[in-house]
Amino acid sequence: MILTVRQAAARLGVSYSTLKQWIFKGSVRTTRTEGGHHRIAETEVERLLARQGRLPSARARSVPDGGAIVAISGRNQLRGIIDEVRMEGLLAQVRLRIGDQTLTAVITRDAVSALKLRRGNPAMAIIKSTEVMIATEAEPPEAPRRRRK
Repeated sequence: MILTVRQAAARLGVSYSTLKQWIFKGSVRTTRTEGGHHRIAETEVERLLARQGRLPSARARSVPDGGAIVAISGRNQLRGIIDEVRMEGLLAQVRLRIGDQTLTAVITRDAVSALKLRRGNPAMAIIKSTEVMIATEAEPPEAPRRRRK
């Protein structure tokens, strides 16, 4: 979906003039209409939201022609923005930024191509595990006490 500058500014929670300044500085990727007006892709707005530490909204998306509607039973779903895709041989490393945290997944190169994963695009990590461990930093052990006589 393509947004006007005013629509994108509202989604980002900034003023129209602030967003225009970002555009002129080159901080925001836009396309131009034949009339010279800037248009901003929804994925770019989501990238900017993630940079502000705000996750993309979990709104319903329209499915393009030929797309599949998928429902999944997994509850451990983390939405974020792709920070980096590194491919080497048959494998790829995908780094997903979720708020101020980073999650790294190693998947096949074919999966990256099939999913059209690109830096700045929204994506979701789905974690399936039979075990989850929780840890905290250990406190230093107390020194043994000597008994006085």
